[in-house]
Amino acid sequence: MYFKFTFCPIILLLWASLSFAQNVNVVIHGAASIAKTDDNFVCVTLDWWPAEKCDYNQCPWGKAGILNLDLRYGALINAIKAFNPLRIKVGGSLQDNVVYKVGEVSSCPNFMKREDDLFGFSQGCLSMERWDQLNRFFNHTGVKLTFGLNALFGRNESQTEKGLWIGDWQPQNTRDFMQYTISKGYKVDSYEFGNQLSGSGMGAKVDAKQYGKDVIVLKNLVKELYTHPETQPKVLGPGGFYEEKWFNTFLEVSGQGIVDGLTHHIYNLGPGDDPNMMNKILDPSYLNQVSQTYKGVSDDVNKFRPQLGAWVSESGGALNGGSKDVSRTFADGFWYLDKMGMASTYDQKVFCRQALIGGNYGLLNATTFVPNPDYYGALLWHRLMGSTVLAVTKESDPNLRVYAHCAKKKPGVSLIFINLSKDRSFNITLSNAKPGDAGKPNYEFVGKQNREEYHLRALTGDIKDDIVCLNDVPMVQTDSEDIPAMDPKLVDASTPISIAAQSIAYVTIRDFEAPACV
Repeated sequence: MYFKFTFCPIILLLWASLSFAQNVNVVIHGAASIAKTDDNFVCVTLDWWPAEKCDYNQCPWGKAGILNLDLRYGALINAIKAFNPLRIKVGGSLQDNVVYKVGEVSSCPNFMKREDDLFGFSQGCLSMERWDQLNRFFNHTGVKLTFGLNALFGRNESQTEKGLWIGDWQPQNTRDFMQYTISKGYKVDSYEFGNQLSGSGMGAKVDAKQYGKDVIVLKNLVKELYTHPETQPKVLGPGGFYEEKWFNTFLEVSGQGIVDGLTHHIYNLGPGDDPNMMNKILDPSYLNQVSQTYKGVSDDVNKFRPQLGAWVSESGGALNGGSKDVSRTFADGFWYLDKMGMASTYDQKVFCRQALIGGNYGLLNATTFVPNPDYYGALLWHRLMGSTVLAVTKESDPNLRVYAHCAKKKPGVSLIFINLSKDRSFNITLSNAKPGDAGKPNYEFVGKQNREEYHLRALTGDIKDDIVCLNDVPMVQTDSEDIPAMDPKLVDASTPISIAAQSIAYVTIRDFEAPACV
């Protein structure tokens, strides 16, 4: 049970005032964009894991899997509706072990724990009754749906190479599933082909050439069944960890116009039981390392030109359910929001958080459905950060991370500031880059309208807290299980932007003139 604080303890404000303040000038390059995201950049996943899924001597999934999640809870419904809309990807490791009870498939077994089987579970099944329930739920909450398909159907594991699945993909079960979905009028924005089968794979893998041939079959199937181009779902793949040679081979085999979106996964914090997890999250040089993956995927997009660009279709930070001590705390936001900011600068169109609910890394508590701190950071991003990405430069402590976009609601720009430092706050002034001539001085920006500021801090000042304060008000659901109001603090534009130690802030400036945002 949560104690309902109505204010953040004064100790937090005292800590902010005692920390050393550094003056920093941030230059916004507003003349042209450096990247574009999808309008629904923020995305979450729903996973197949049953309650018996355990890692590191804990079983954190409970009844949060696709097959056993209670869809009637008001807290769950309200958390999704607050995004209006929220992009959800249904998928995960077990999606390649799921059959659909439709057409020739008559039996519908539940997942059973069986160590010798793929991912430690026997084959599971999605009944059309459950699919109906899910679609009523998605329609009611306004979900924009991506569905992860079983890409191992019809294949067999190699007798000579462990983990390699061989043979052609058999599309009949998917065909029957799509025909049922179409007959019911259910809306699917995109289909993703398989989960973590690329490169070395995770438990299972498919040869790049074979995957390339099979995704052509899937694309042709989608075009055949969905005859109206405006309602035709997109095809995404491969939904795995980036390995340059494998990705390039599959894209060369499939050719242009087949895969609409190039999807990959990010789990750059490593195993969920790593005792060094917190140090990784607070280390700017460690956080920077994943930029090489973003760059590699971006280079492939530039070469092969998939229509929807690159997506991070799954990212939970830490593997195998996340970290029980970190993933559901305020500290996780330093990793999560920084990775979204970095992804956007590399032209990644969508960023899917693993998971909406389930494991330790769910945005919602798996038992109570109470939002964890990262939920509020994601919701603010969705509401404030537009699709046009701007470059920013600064000379300062690397613990200050800054990303800028055109504001979602025009006019103006929105920025996110992430302060990793434990003992240093920052006083920020802004400049507008001089367009066309890097040698000329930048314009110092002096605003006339009040800034809209959203400051996120841990409840007691301890970043291991699982309650976040927005502008010194604890974020807890209302008695009716609604998401609380998330109003900005209006701040005099003549004052610097103050970013407290180990805090996160979104700032929207309505009168900042950026030609890229017009």
